[in-house]
Amino acid sequence: MPAPADTPRGSLKIYLGYAAGVGKTFQMLADGHAAAQRGVDVVLAYFEPHARPDTIAQAQTLEAVPHRKIEYREKIFAEMDTEAVLGRKPRLALVDELAHTNIPGSDRTKRWEDVQLLLDAGLEVWTTMNVQHIESLNDQIWQITGIQVRETVTRRAAQPPETRSDLQARNGGEGAQRIFQMLQFRRAS
Repeated sequence: MPAPADTPRGSLKIYLGYAAGVGKTFQMLADGHAAAQRGVDVVLAYFEPHARPDTIAQAQTLEAVPHRKIEYREKIFAEMDTEAVLGRKPRLALVDELAHTNIPGSDRTKRWEDVQLLLDAGLEVWTTMNVQHIESLNDQIWQITGIQVRETVTRRAAQPPETRSDLQARNGGEGAQRIFQMLQFRRAS
């Protein structure tokens, strides 16, 4: 469901963390509640609970778009139903785990591609991801931790076009290097 040509592109907000369990999703949901209380039309487009009771409780009072069920290797998997979100047309869509690889049989390979469609349709999207999922940091993360991260997002995909130059201006184009330096410091200490 493409947006009309005159639809302005939506904005993207990323809750970036350094590891799993640091509170990205919880904070995104709390901020989503605050936006809903201000009258913003908010939907939970995708949520991964990870058996965290406090986070699950945060999600229960938000309107959620039902997941799309996909069968793969005789198992049923739940993925974000991007077309249902587009059909619902909220002002704000909350999407957990931007770097997620969709199950084979999905319309798109990566969740960030689903998010790009939402943005192209003019929706505001808030999403979550960890530093290790930034593709340009993948080699450095592997060198520091010994873990090869397979689910990645390009920095370009994670930055809407209208903010790319602003972000580069604010951090001197050296954001990835600063994060790498912080990771090296953490490993050394």
